[in-house]
Amino acid sequence: MSAQISLVIAVLALAIWVYLIAARGDFWRTQKFDDLAPAPGFMNWPSIAVVVPARDEAAGVGACVTSVLSQPYPGELSMILVDDQSQDATSQIASDAAAAIGASDRLTVLQGRPLPSGWTGKLWALKQGLTKVEGRSSPPDYVLLTDADIVYSGDVLMRLVARAQNDKFAMTSVMAKLRCESFAEKYLIPAFIFFFGMLYPFGWVRDPSRSTAAAAGGCILARWDALKNAGGIDAIRGSLIDDCALGARLKTQGAVWLGFSQDVKSVRASDTIANVGHMISRSAYAQLRYSVAILIGTILGMCLVYLAPVLIALFGHGFAAVFAVAAWALMALAFQPTLRYYGQSALWGLALPAIAIAYMVFTVNSAVQHFQGRGGMWKGRAQAQVSSS
Repeated sequence: MSAQISLVIAVLALAIWVYLIAARGDFWRTQKFDDLAPAPGFMNWPSIAVVVPARDEAAGVGACVTSVLSQPYPGELSMILVDDQSQDATSQIASDAAAAIGASDRLTVLQGRPLPSGWTGKLWALKQGLTKVEGRSSPPDYVLLTDADIVYSGDVLMRLVARAQNDKFAMTSVMAKLRCESFAEKYLIPAFIFFFGMLYPFGWVRDPSRSTAAAAGGCILARWDALKNAGGIDAIRGSLIDDCALGARLKTQGAVWLGFSQDVKSVRASDTIANVGHMISRSAYAQLRYSVAILIGTILGMCLVYLAPVLIALFGHGFAAVFAVAAWALMALAFQPTLRYYGQSALWGLALPAIAIAYMVFTVNSAVQHFQGRGGMWKGRAQAQVSSS
């Protein structure tokens, strides 16, 4: 009986990996979605207002401000940085960075007001920045919502805008290339991108006929009128997974684009496994809609898809072991494009089951934090009550 059960589990795991690779929107083909075209030589470049929420971002905000305001963008480009009650020198560093490149006149630093009930911290900061934009005599054509640890290189902003203009997108968003230098980052960061793509296949996000919608919060270029017509930031004020919530709202206003670019990178360091774990635990239980049943189903599903093939391959016999080895090989192969994109060893593909265990732990921890009243913890703020309301 145990041999029969092992065979059924191995066949089911293999069938799931065949489906994921063959029919899940090519989510694993990372390079396929790194497809921003070169910017055209001549076009009527629209105006852009950049809004940056920043809370204790002294480590990276200077590089962010410098990179954005140094972009070779031919149109009007200005930045509003909302200092969300930082306890460090975020504001001063941002102002100094703009002054160093002669762009002080294009940077406005707002001191954020206290967080009201019903809002998450980042979205409240964005709301204040967008309110400032709205108060201008003439609104911009686009607004770029970018995190304070993101740096832009080359002419990526021109290419991003050109893509939006040429295809009349309501939103173009880039999944920033996350820092991948420490052991913890090498162990966990490529898988973060891999799992995100599995949940929100970029090909499906781009397909207007599909309901799948998402965005990457580090870099979202939204058409101003589309953002307004979608209800603005107010419509998602309590969302912990704010980027995907905003992507879903914007997709109601027209086609959207989500992709990769080597010219949009995060400089945020995560030197320990705990650092990465905090990032994942912040919103993992929210992704499961705060449901214990879905949490249990997710853990069991991950055990089936990632752990069972390894256990049966190592300790099983006959056809069960053969099918398990095939499933393990497929998951390792599917992970390869993401590993190449991040310049990591192909051997990490074989370690994907061990990586999945860490993600299961982080997900359970996210639920525990929620029930302890510390859900959504980020930079000293617990936002479980907000996101579950």
